[in-house]
Amino acid sequence: MRTSTVPIANYLKGKSWISPANLVRASLAVGGIVLAQLVSPVMTAANSADPAALWGLLPIGLYALLAFSGMGTFAATVVALTCAIVLDVPTLHQTGELFLGSLSNQVTIIGLIIVLGAGAGGVLREVGVAQMIVGGVLRLVGQRGPRSMALGIMLACLVLVASLGTLAGALAIAAPLLIPVASRLGYTRISTATLMFIGGCAGLALAPFAGSNVAIMQAAEIGYGSYVLFGAGPLALLTLLVGILWTPYVQRRSSKLGDFYSPEEAAVTETPSRPAARRATGIFIVLLFVLVIFGIAADVGIVFPLIALPLLAVATGLGAGLSIRDWCSALGRGMWSMAGVFALFWMLAVLFLVIDRLEVFDTVLALLRPQLETSSPFFFSLIVGLIGWVGVPGATAAQVVMVDKVFGPLAGEMGVGSGAWVVVLLFSSKADTYGPFPNPNMVGVMGIAHSQNLRTMLLTGWILLVPAALMYILILFAATR
Repeated sequence: MRTSTVPIANYLKGKSWISPANLVRASLAVGGIVLAQLVSPVMTAANSADPAALWGLLPIGLYALLAFSGMGTFAATVVALTCAIVLDVPTLHQTGELFLGSLSNQVTIIGLIIVLGAGAGGVLREVGVAQMIVGGVLRLVGQRGPRSMALGIMLACLVLVASLGTLAGALAIAAPLLIPVASRLGYTRISTATLMFIGGCAGLALAPFAGSNVAIMQAAEIGYGSYVLFGAGPLALLTLLVGILWTPYVQRRSSKLGDFYSPEEAAVTETPSRPAARRATGIFIVLLFVLVIFGIAADVGIVFPLIALPLLAVATGLGAGLSIRDWCSALGRGMWSMAGVFALFWMLAVLFLVIDRLEVFDTVLALLRPQLETSSPFFFSLIVGLIGWVGVPGATAAQVVMVDKVFGPLAGEMGVGSGAWVVVLLFSSKADTYGPFPNPNMVGVMGIAHSQNLRTMLLTGWILLVPAALMYILILFAATR
């Protein structure tokens, strides 16, 4: 997730809080709300057949504009929601009903899933399961040379990120175990960062409980098996294949610069060897496998993570022999770290409920239907994927929700199938991790791996992005014929 949870007090400490950039953002926010106030009488009198109802798109447009200006996702959502409420002019009682009713909305439930996933991840870190997974994958690969160990490092990152559903958090756990291995084999800092980034991206695409992936499955109305088959599986395989071919080039180039780890950085960190950690790891892996298979077979949808994540947290804690106090503490720390994300999704749910009340999407559909009837589902899918990639910045799960709410009804009218829609949403939410610009995921992995070579990391993203885009174009072409 790219949502900022930095306390407001930290902003006030900065000397440049009142800066030209912040003044521009504040002006955009205030201007958008004032404009909403001015056009609200027009919106109140309009109906879904009236082009004046297009003013209902103002909150979404303001949201995108503020995000482009650099405003944080949380703050931009607050402004967009305020703008929508000003347009709709609900009574105080209606506003309260919207907020209460949205607690059971699917968008809010996705936020709850993210919180539960963070709580389960906190338990895994507390009992040492995450470290055991990384060590186990490396032992499974064995000492077969640099190429095999490079694949092992990528797979270790893939498995851990897929299990925890978060990139930076999982790789931060894995780094103390992986850096000594990479250093012993002569890998440079940027080569190690590249391996971790590539493996982590593949794992994030496959993560069954990651918020963005749950949002994609919910929007496309498919189960995890179809999600992997149509979108995530090809992306993960392609990512690993490109990584195997690309990393040796990075290693040769960076070796000439002497970008190697120091003995202090490469100090060995032992994996937990206590029986409780091994027992908890075994329980976690078996239960995760059973739950994923059950989820694929039963196709239970968004309810599945709500049941699976608490079960994983409880079973892992019991297997490690954690006391109730320690288990609650680990779970609470993990969940609290995502409290801001839950609030973000709650506000998004209210925002889209208000926009639904404004009937703006009905108006858009009525105006575009003549053009849609003669256009191609393939080109429509390409355009939406491109808009989601470069035009809807923010948290990845929120991107999925935004793209599906805005373009999902049109996709249904166009006859875009669930398989093609998975590809569109996956590309919309994941492509900006690869480029074309530096992003927090890239910089975070570089920091974890002690590298400062942003140029090579950015080039790695492009090397992954180009074949992934071509692959998805071919998949879309086949799915929309």
